[in-house]
Amino acid sequence: MSSLPDNRAEYIAGLNAAYGDWPAEEILDWVTDLFAGDIAFANSFGLEDVVIQHIILRKSTASVESFVLDTGRLPPETYDLIERWRVGTDYPFRLLSPKAELLEPFVQAHGPNSFYQSIELRKQCCAIRKLEPLSRALAGKKAWITGLRREQSSARARLEVFEADAKGRVKVNPLAAWTLDDVWTYIKDNKVPYNVLHDRGFPSVGCAPCTRAIEAHEDIRAGRWWWEAEQQRECGLHQNSLDKKPNELRQEERSDVR
Repeated sequence: MSSLPDNRAEYIAGLNAAYGDWPAEEILDWVTDLFAGDIAFANSFGLEDVVIQHIILRKSTASVESFVLDTGRLPPETYDLIERWRVGTDYPFRLLSPKAELLEPFVQAHGPNSFYQSIELRKQCCAIRKLEPLSRALAGKKAWITGLRREQSSARARLEVFEADAKGRVKVNPLAAWTLDDVWTYIKDNKVPYNVLHDRGFPSVGCAPCTRAIEAHEDIRAGRWWWEAEQQRECGLHQNSLDKKPNELRQEERSDVR
């Protein structure tokens, strides 16, 4: 069952109209109360995510579950940061790993670095290491929180604070309107621990083989899957039905949300 009504396009539009311009802290307070026990936060420990985690912890440690997709290929610096937060906050972060029965045959067939060979193989790798664990993390949840921002890439320029994902869950992007300067200001003002790679030219950090430092003139997402065209640099975690126009969404409502 979906957590949204059948007219979900109008429902989501109503949420954005009513609450979309609220401050991020108030949005998080509201959604964690509304969906208490049924909401999760997808924490990659990027800059935006440590801001959200800090805001969540200022209020409560029980109303929202924070999970990490441990792909097995994260940089050591990311694991160090996870441990720092885990020990320093005593927060029960949930770490999800890829299923061995999916990953091992894939690596055996295509090699450990198959993502450089083709877009298709890169997306298969992301599906095994990220999308399948994400489906487990969100099982039974009615809503989830992300650190997406409109400024991050052209593909995210139309991002709304509230969306519906492909399974009908409410997807909340409380920092959608924030700039990178806003993020850094919050981190510095509140002394929030962050990944040291951000001080080494990595504005966005994913798996180690798929992330590089960028030059000053480059887009902030240029270091992710840099060998691919910009419009293809998404892993699939955030490609959902509201990427489509409202009339396309309404045509699908009768079949894919039941």
